[in-house]
Amino acid sequence: MLMTKNATTYTDKTNAELAKLLSDKREELRVLRFVAAGSRPKDTNEPKKLRKEIARIMTEFSARAAK
Repeated sequence: MLMTKNATTYTDKTNAELAKLLSDKREELRVLRFVAAGSRPKDTNEPKKLRKEIARIMTEFSARAAK
């Protein structure tokens, strides 16, 4: 089942890889917020996309903890 055209699965990644990805996405979102405060952002949907990616990674962490 494809959710988007560039569907990324996180089930095949290790916990360390997921943790690194999560910190990278959070940092990217933080930087994007401060850049957007100064001027008009190029892609206004980028923060929404990053939040969804962060949620997907955290959901995978929760699924693994429940097992």
